[in-house]
Amino acid sequence: MGRPLVVVAVRPEAAHLRDLEADVLLTGIGKVAAAVAVSRAIAERQPSFVLNVGTAGALHDGLEGVHRIGRVLEHDVDHAALGALIGEDISGEVVLDPDEPWVLATGDAFVADEAVRRALAERAHLVDMEGYAVARACQAAGVPCEMVKVVSDTASDDAPTSWQEQADRTARVIAEVVATRLG
Repeated sequence: MGRPLVVVAVRPEAAHLRDLEADVLLTGIGKVAAAVAVSRAIAERQPSFVLNVGTAGALHDGLEGVHRIGRVLEHDVDHAALGALIGEDISGEVVLDPDEPWVLATGDAFVADEAVRRALAERAHLVDMEGYAVARACQAAGVPCEMVKVVSDTASDDAPTSWQEQADRTARVIAEVVATRLG
């Protein structure tokens, strides 16, 4: 097994990782890009574990800071309906650490809508666009996965502006997380 693999979605999130001695993978945006990139990297690099770090939108008012994810779910697929259709259970979640309370919802749309935010808040604390895919790729390959998310926005109508305004700050926090975890 190789060294740990640090997985982030986009270059702005990785802006301050260049000074660290870490094997960093940029996946690109969305579940498909993340699943493909992580699966390929696991096959080629054979990491000892995957550390997925990045930004996430807060689904609850006042939620800020850094959160180690215990469970991640795919929010934009109706797993129950598909399971009923084919006659078998289809899981839409991955448990990373049952002792961690934080739940991350992953979907292919950038959440910037109050109604969507409220609906997701019934099942999760945070939302992103890659976490579930990273966790599933690791699960399928039998590679341990740890996930840490930094709140960048409120997953509401000002989310795109907030994400951009917070990019440097969140990238610095991401670098601190990686340095602490791999240090």
